[in-house]
Amino acid sequence: MREHFDTILTTLGTGKWTFFYVTVMSYWYSLLPCHTLAGVYLSPPIPHSCVSPPYAHTPTLSLPPNATSLTHANASYSTDNATLNAQADVDSSCSYLVVDNSTGQLVEEECTEWIFDTSTFSSTVTSEFQLICGRKYLRATYQSMYMFGMILGAACNGFLADRYGRWTMVAISTITYTVTALGSAWLPTLPTILTARFLLGSMHPTSLQSGYILAMEVTEVKVRSQVGVLQFVTWSIGTLLFSAWAYLIRDWRWLQTAVSLPCLLFLPALCILGESPRWLAVMGQHQRALKELRRAARWNKVTLPKDEDLLKIMKKVEQEAVSITKSSEAEGKEKSRIRQVVDHITILVRTPKLRKVSLIMCLDYFMVGIIFFGLTLGASNLGVDPFVYMAISGTVELPSNTLLIPFVACMGLKKMVTYNFAIAAVVLLVQPLMPTDPAWISITLIMIGKLGGSCAFSALTLYCLELFPTEVRSQGMGVSMMASRVGAISASFIMSALDTQNPWTICVVFGAASLLASLAVVPLWETQHTRLPDTVADLEGYEATQEGYKAPQTTSESQEDEGVDQMSRDDVRC
Repeated sequence: MREHFDTILTTLGTGKWTFFYVTVMSYWYSLLPCHTLAGVYLSPPIPHSCVSPPYAHTPTLSLPPNATSLTHANASYSTDNATLNAQADVDSSCSYLVVDNSTGQLVEEECTEWIFDTSTFSSTVTSEFQLICGRKYLRATYQSMYMFGMILGAACNGFLADRYGRWTMVAISTITYTVTALGSAWLPTLPTILTARFLLGSMHPTSLQSGYILAMEVTEVKVRSQVGVLQFVTWSIGTLLFSAWAYLIRDWRWLQTAVSLPCLLFLPALCILGESPRWLAVMGQHQRALKELRRAARWNKVTLPKDEDLLKIMKKVEQEAVSITKSSEAEGKEKSRIRQVVDHITILVRTPKLRKVSLIMCLDYFMVGIIFFGLTLGASNLGVDPFVYMAISGTVELPSNTLLIPFVACMGLKKMVTYNFAIAAVVLLVQPLMPTDPAWISITLIMIGKLGGSCAFSALTLYCLELFPTEVRSQGMGVSMMASRVGAISASFIMSALDTQNPWTICVVFGAASLLASLAVVPLWETQHTRLPDTVADLEGYEATQEGYKAPQTTSESQEDEGVDQMSRDDVRC
């Protein structure tokens, strides 16, 4: 048999074992939008009015009888239009005017009590903790704390999942996420709620990336692209369901409790899920890997080769995995602990092909984070009903995953990433040239740009997984995902920095980012219907050809392949 792990997965085929892993993790993905996008319903902007005291003065066209002048924003007025100027400058929802008896001037006082509009939401984080006026920034902080947590989680998950296993990190993150999501719905103070949001954000990439990698590492080559893209359909479905839940439950504490309870249904599956046999082979835990493979064979009702043949493959994979680190350990016994940590962190840029993959993936993930979340922030300024808007967002994203499956099968991942970024670039750069009336033309172009960004995001995730070798796959995807979260946070600053009087600049910036992301993929190679590299040495030993990503084959290997593995190789080539 060819000494690579995908031959074993091809023999196992796609059966109940694979379906169970994919279904369980897809269910988990459907639960994440309810907390990732929670700010839309839990901390939205709420119309409010100040409850001013009885002695407050309502500005009129003339000064009150006992007032000689007016002081507002450190400026004094003594003309007949003074109160008119004050009325224009004072935000009546955040402050009110009173007459200072000692000076006879009108002064501005900050409001301390408000009435909130409850026609849409009966209770929100915004209204309960009064995140308005001088505390308005805390409303954005509620959402951004989740994103900051995701940056930390993405940075740590790669190292932890590659070191301690995919299942281990899935178990820790999903249990922590469930407990935190349920508990945070009833926390009494805003600081504790923000802390819980940060913890939820840090567990998000840990569960999503580790679970996604776990599902992909038990999937055979010929259906890996389709299965990988299909899993993201549940994210869109979760977005639509969140909109429905929010429409029915208008109190933020009960809404968060309702969307968190389904997380409990996932936890029993942890007892049935096993560790990735591919990761176990790379780490040298061959007996555990054999146990998982035998269980998979029983579930799929297939017959695997003898244990000796499986162990031969796994030992070969392990030897290649340790070869790149053994040499450094032999000379690294004299290295300091800090130097060893630095060497581990910099492994993604120490070899030529791995360095190319790492840098391009980080760039593309940063750009797609800006595009996807930036367009979402831009669309929210259209004044659309929040329930309708979230439903539209989920509907727009749904075809980006379902329609992607046949296109990926026909065209490959590299072309899909390149073309979708290019489509987003074209429509966004053309949008400023379109007439503003009727408005639906511009909005349609923006939505097409968002669709292209969504398609690119889905395809890029699977492409990234297939480019990085098993040995550093979690770490590579973690760093890439961290770049996307930096892009998501940057999008809000970009939106605020651009001139609001010229909204076309937003589309120009995002269109240029899409174009750069499309061009960045050109130096990479196609991974469609090719086996996953297991080690860094494995990656560096391969050559990118027009037909795909193929390994150099020795004479002995060619002779072996002519025999028992002929059918397996035909399946791998699809």
